[in-house]
Amino acid sequence: MIKDTQAIPTLRFAPSPTGYMHLGHARSAAIGRRIADELDGRFLLRIEDVDPTRIRPEYVSAIAEDLAWLGFRWPEPPRRQSQHFDVYRAAVRQLNTVGLLYPCFATRTEIEAAADPDQRDPDGAPIYPGLWRYCDHTEVAARMATGEPYAMRLDMAKALARIGNGTLTFREWDGRPSGRTDIISAQPERWGDPVIVRKESPTSYHLSVVVDDALQGVTHVVRGRDLYAATDLHRLLQTLLDLPEPIYHHHTLITDANGRKLSKSAADTSLRALRASGLTPADVLARAMADMR
Repeated sequence: MIKDTQAIPTLRFAPSPTGYMHLGHARSAAIGRRIADELDGRFLLRIEDVDPTRIRPEYVSAIAEDLAWLGFRWPEPPRRQSQHFDVYRAAVRQLNTVGLLYPCFATRTEIEAAADPDQRDPDGAPIYPGLWRYCDHTEVAARMATGEPYAMRLDMAKALARIGNGTLTFREWDGRPSGRTDIISAQPERWGDPVIVRKESPTSYHLSVVVDDALQGVTHVVRGRDLYAATDLHRLLQTLLDLPEPIYHHHTLITDANGRKLSKSAADTSLRALRASGLTPADVLARAMADMR
């Protein structure tokens, strides 16, 4: 059994309140709770609400309501990322002090126009073409003085050089009590120069998730396979910030008849809609865990 004898096994379920949760969320929460129980560990709830353009209060309250209806319990209160921006700013300063970040004023349209159409990151976005990587400091200062919004990007080449350009790895566990753990080579370079601070927020998903996992003592990260490639970047940030390395388990996704993963943005059937239809918590969890591979 994978268990760090120096720490209490700690897992977290960390949804983003940008819509109502669906069966895919129920699967991830159920797997995380099962593993926490098997390891005699803790199961935490974290609200990842760093995107002010998409967060709505009703989605925040719905997360707790839906999970409680399904029978989940967690230590109160859950951590809300929007209440801890100072912690993420400190991590940004740490990266900026050693020259790994740079400001970027480019719009999505400008990036798309300048990028190589054949080069895409794992999420399908164009690889950043370096428009502001080696920028004119006078122009940067002038734009900042006007209050123009800008993002902060990680200079991937400098970041890799800082860790010695060696092989970066992560531990991928199959999720079973006595199961197999593989050592996977990470490829953070395939993300290009990722955004670490968004224009509309003092952090990004990638930065806040690794900082919070470390602060909350998360030892095992359980999430869907759609975030498998993000682990490359997370391991790089953990190394740069001298944060502990958790063990990862990326579970299979629930898909529709066309093989598309369930999505809040596509308005796939929500947990509350299933409840309203008359299904019981046991029914919903059975559906969420069906056809696990």
